Amino acid sequence: MKQNLIKCTLAVLLAAGFCQSANADLVLSGTRVIFPAEKKDVTVQLTNKGTHPLLAQSWIDAGDPSARPESVDVPFYLTPPVSRIDPEKGQTLRIVYNQPKLPKDRESVFWLNVLEIPAKAKKGESSEVDNTLQLAFRTRVKIFYRPTGLKSQPNLAAKDVIWSKVGTNKIKANNPTPYYISYSAVNLSSGAKKVELGDAMLAPFSTTELQSKQNINENSWAINYAFINDYGGSENGNAALK
Repeated sequence: MKQNLIKCTLAVLLAAGFCQSANADLVLSGTRVIFPAEKKDVTVQLTNKGTHPLLAQSWIDAGDPSARPESVDVPFYLTPPVSRIDPEKGQTLRIVYNQPKLPKDRESVFWLNVLEIPAKAKKGESSEVDNTLQLAFRTRVKIFYRPTGLKSQPNLAAKDVIWSKVGTNKIKANNPTPYYISYSAVNLSSGAKKVELGDAMLAPFSTTELQSKQNINENSWAINYAFINDYGGSENGNAALK
């Protein structure tokens, strides 16, 4: 799936017309983190691609994007939780597993958050300092904790999903595998007709329903999808609709 960038801004400044567009300067080494159970820790590289120093605050949550760093309860800790990164420099985040009891027959998912806090411009450095809006960007990427000895292969899991119709406007996706499957796009196709169902993440051994915006009474529909692999790349596939 895509990295989620949450931009904190003020509507009143936007209305004033002097808020300029901005982009995150902090870049992560990947769009997802795979944590094999046999490892004690994994690392993620942060790089400041901007021209000014910044602060990076990092934490892990269990799926609630509104959870505050000090309130989360997860089986990991990371170091350093806060770091200063100079322009064109980097920082390595080390994620350590605390050895609590997680399911051994399936993957578990958590979220790595990295908040980019730009350095505040000093008075006198720019004539436009008073009109400068400081933006904080947050990036969230998934962490998949993967037990040893799981059946099948993660790159083949999408092929095992069973797709079926529910009524006239719903599609049921049954994931019989121990892996999370992240779809960046799921579409229905029938000849020249195409219906977009959006993105989805299927949990292991679970069933998810996707809503169609139009009736799908015909029996000639097929599923076309794009899923995200372990390396953050997109792979396409198709399946019959039962």
